Amino acid sequence: MAALDTAEACDSNGALLASGELHVLQPIFKIYGQCRAFAGPIVTLKVFEDNVLVREILETRGEGRVLVIDAGGSLRCAVVGGNLGMLAQNMGWAGVVVNGCIRDVDEINGCDIGVRALSSNPVKSNKKGVGEKHVPVYIAGALIHDGEWLYADSDGILVSKSELCV
Repeated sequence: MAALDTAEACDSNGALLASGELHVLQPIFKIYGQCRAFAGPIVTLKVFEDNVLVREILETRGEGRVLVIDAGGSLRCAVVGGNLGMLAQNMGWAGVVVNGCIRDVDEINGCDIGVRALSSNPVKSNKKGVGEKHVPVYIAGALIHDGEWLYADSDGILVSKSELCV
């Protein structure tokens, strides 16, 4: 899935913005990874300071999808690191958006995927396997559902109920 220009998408989809079919996430994320622009259907995950389910999902074929992780906004540890970044790249994920922290920033910046996160933290997460897959998550001012579409570039992140036409 080719990324599209988020500013142009907003300009040409005013009706979708007004109706709530298209959301602009609050600009709280830092940009990581080689792909500054990425897009794809969303897979949602809700965890807190635990990344077992993150690995489980990233071990599946990404097929150009984007993993959106609600890590509760925790800044106390990272739920994605360099190994998971490489796994996401190798399994064909377009990107990962983390409402929380990542670590191994230099390794992630070397991966051919797009990553957005609140910040970085060198502390690793717990390994209890607690969390929920494919559930609605509330991140950066928007309720995000599994199967919606995410578009990210240097200007910001959009979430659409359906795939946007370029």
